[in-house]
Amino acid sequence: MPAGSLLALLARRVASLGLTLLAASFLVFMLTQFSPANVARETLGAYALPEQVRALTRSLRLDDPILLRYARWGGVLLGLKADPLQDPRLGLHFTDPRGARYFGNFGYSTLFRAPVADVLWSRLANTALLGALALAVIVPLSLALGILAGLRPGGLLDRLISVSAIAMTSVPEFALGVILVAIFSVALRWLPGTSPLTTGAGWPLASQLVLPVAVLAIYDSGYVARMVRVAMIEVLGQPYIRTATLKGLSRRQVILRHALRNAMIMPFTVLMLQINWLIGGVVVTELVFAYPGFGRMLLQASLFGDVALIEAATLIALSIAILTQLLSDIGYWLLDPKARG
Repeated sequence: MPAGSLLALLARRVASLGLTLLAASFLVFMLTQFSPANVARETLGAYALPEQVRALTRSLRLDDPILLRYARWGGVLLGLKADPLQDPRLGLHFTDPRGARYFGNFGYSTLFRAPVADVLWSRLANTALLGALALAVIVPLSLALGILAGLRPGGLLDRLISVSAIAMTSVPEFALGVILVAIFSVALRWLPGTSPLTTGAGWPLASQLVLPVAVLAIYDSGYVARMVRVAMIEVLGQPYIRTATLKGLSRRQVILRHALRNAMIMPFTVLMLQINWLIGGVVVTELVFAYPGFGRMLLQASLFGDVALIEAATLIALSIAILTQLLSDIGYWLLDPKARG
């Protein structure tokens, strides 16, 4: 495996993805600045006088050209400038235990009345926990189902798995959540119907994670299993598989040594895409179970008009998408000899 080509690939991808993130950050900043929400009004509250709003707008120079505002926002984010909202002369009483200047300073959340960093990372950690547990179920389950279905296409097992996979992906997340709550919370009383990650209701934290993880795993495993099945059928039809069989290798050796690795190329990319979905696209599941996660926080910020939190959450979601794309490229390069040239 030539290390130089891998380093060259990484250098090209990092440069390209860095420029993508820079362009995306400017686009996100521009869209939020032109949104109906007034930053000064949201900062001061609904009962602030028009004169107070105008005074804060002048103090923060919110009427400057968009490029100047973006440069100041980027300077605060990178820790090159102090957060102007913490200026005691403004009288806003915004404080941050990390100080007014640090890397990753996204400002102050007007919805939660706390620094964005305090709100953002805790909610992202909750969603990461939920996503990691879901992936721990999705990966082995979908791979096992897909491989079993792809070994004998058209057989009884293949048909049963295919029909089950289609049924799993056809039920919307909110409907699946309601069904599971009705069975395991209302009828059987085995599990809690909500997952606030608190012990006040008498349910341990582990039990609160069972139903949200089950919803995500059931909904997503069917889709990934179908991708694995298609890849497995395609690989088993290749000439080198027939050659390996004619050489006298057992069915087990052919599958483990030759078919499985090549069949994982497409599913690996699909699984990387599921990380993006699990981080930013689980809003419905988090809402159904009142789960304090990243997706639910983003929806709350959007409904409230919390510009700083929307900007931060969008950039974090974009960064995760870019990182998973980089990991997908590396995995594809390692799995596929053709990609290494």
